[in-house]
Amino acid sequence: MKAFITVIGKDKIGIIHGVTTVLKAYQINILDITQTLLQEYFTMIMLVDLESMTIDFKELKTKLEESGQDLGMSIRIQHEDIFHSMHTI
Repeated sequence: MKAFITVIGKDKIGIIHGVTTVLKAYQINILDITQTLLQEYFTMIMLVDLESMTIDFKELKTKLEESGQDLGMSIRIQHEDIFHSMHTI
């Protein structure tokens, strides 16, 4: 099972660390990552493998949203199949 994580907000130090700390805590592997700066805004999309995760998906979503609030960022996660369905319509 795979998922996409999107991160958007004003650029600052520690964004990647904040997100990857949550993923590491629950045994979630990063398969691919892309990031860029759009003026002063940081954007990142990660493809992650949820096969070995040690947390429920809803709880993970909550943990990522909490991490986003701490960082002043928007962090969202979607299952890969839902992501593909939304973008093929």
